[in-house]
Amino acid sequence: MIIDKRSFTALLLAAAFSGSALAAKTDITLGMALEPPNLDPTGGAAAAIDEVVYANIFEGLTRFKADGSVHPALASEWSIENEGKRYVFTLQSGVKFHDGADFTADDVKFSIERAKADDSTNAQKGLFENITSVEVIDDATVAIDLETPDGNLLFNLAWGDAIILDSESADNAATAPIGTGPFTFSNWVQGDRIEIEKNPDYWGEAVALEKATFKFISDPTAAFASLMAGDVDAFPNYPAPENLVQLEADPRFKVVVGTTEGETILSMNNKSEALADVRVRQAIAHAIDRQAIVDGAMFGYGTPIGSHFAPHHPSYIDLTGNSTFDQDKARALLKEAGVEGDISLSLKLPPPAYARRGGEIIAAQLREVGIETTIENVEWAQWLEQVFKGKDFDLTIVSHTEPLDIGIYARDDYYFQYNNPNFNELMAAFSKEIDIEQRDIMLKQAQTIISEDYVNGFLFQLAKTGVANTKINGLWENQPTQANDLTGVSWSD
Repeated sequence: MIIDKRSFTALLLAAAFSGSALAAKTDITLGMALEPPNLDPTGGAAAAIDEVVYANIFEGLTRFKADGSVHPALASEWSIENEGKRYVFTLQSGVKFHDGADFTADDVKFSIERAKADDSTNAQKGLFENITSVEVIDDATVAIDLETPDGNLLFNLAWGDAIILDSESADNAATAPIGTGPFTFSNWVQGDRIEIEKNPDYWGEAVALEKATFKFISDPTAAFASLMAGDVDAFPNYPAPENLVQLEADPRFKVVVGTTEGETILSMNNKSEALADVRVRQAIAHAIDRQAIVDGAMFGYGTPIGSHFAPHHPSYIDLTGNSTFDQDKARALLKEAGVEGDISLSLKLPPPAYARRGGEIIAAQLREVGIETTIENVEWAQWLEQVFKGKDFDLTIVSHTEPLDIGIYARDDYYFQYNNPNFNELMAAFSKEIDIEQRDIMLKQAQTIISEDYVNGFLFQLAKTGVANTKINGLWENQPTQANDLTGVSWSD
């Protein structure tokens, strides 16, 4: 066969084009139902913050991996001294912040002292209460001294609330985050998307992705349309479970249903005049048909719970029997409390589908036993301001996605305003306990106390319903913390 010069050139160009077309992609667009109110995980409670920045932009001394285990991050190793009351950390070498500043032990000291300060806005300030001091030994070594031995410290330091900031850039972290992670902040188009880019000077293993975009799509119908049109490559937490069967049948996508740390609860304001009586809270718990909520709001995706604890945790006990669906019992309890047919409550619902859909179902269930609710749909920022900070609510629905967070019930200033001295003492003892068997016993006792006090209406454990292009590898199947960790994500050819 004879090929002239022009044909040969055309063949070369075609081959080159074919090779580039088959090359693996290096950018990804992820869908998220909620836009974060800011990008500083030490200054806000919204899970959406960590979903963007955790392990991507910001890092802590330790970190969670996909299986929930705790691993070194900015600390390469550590030793435990003084009978468990002193942790000495050796820091990774050659680490720089995204603006070129060196990472040193001074940054660790600054970040922890900032998190536990009297004026701290850290949503998980309790993680740092047992820390008495942070000592800079040298640039690469820092010691944390504790009031009492704490078997939770390495776990606590892996939370997004414990990331390390530079004192020079910390004040701007909400809108211009500067961390040490494998991605740098690039752009934020309010109401639409956040973009991050590969950090060419990252101290650790380089990531495969050059760029990632987090696209905010709260409407379930729009989320489905964005996947079908290819505008979004993956939805790690897909907000429309009714579409999963259809997506699973589409060869372009893979659907992965995993677990989360998200205890979804009907939160009750325990200091609300209408809810201060435990019999009223118990009546509400018995008026709720959890499975009907899972089926109606989540299309069957979710595991009913009877306390604030993840069913996949080794210390979990099934306490759903304490609040079985029993409308007659609910009516009797309300009569006993003297409020039969005379109770009306506010029900403030944030944007997630589980809250809005679940709220409608719960309102109907409560009406059956004589409890009227006034539903108010609020945006996420409004929920944080009115409910979480202002405690201006009777009922709300929210999924608590932090890992092993039953300790929030020992904070009497927390938004549901529960205060049980016995529970507080138990959790204080738990934080000091190192023996695994004793910790297991304490966790089971803690679950039982809040279940029998009917602090909240415990609904279901949120499933992680992930949808992604079949060529994407490395997204977390389960969600041991609220994160979209992109450090191991890549595309197949």
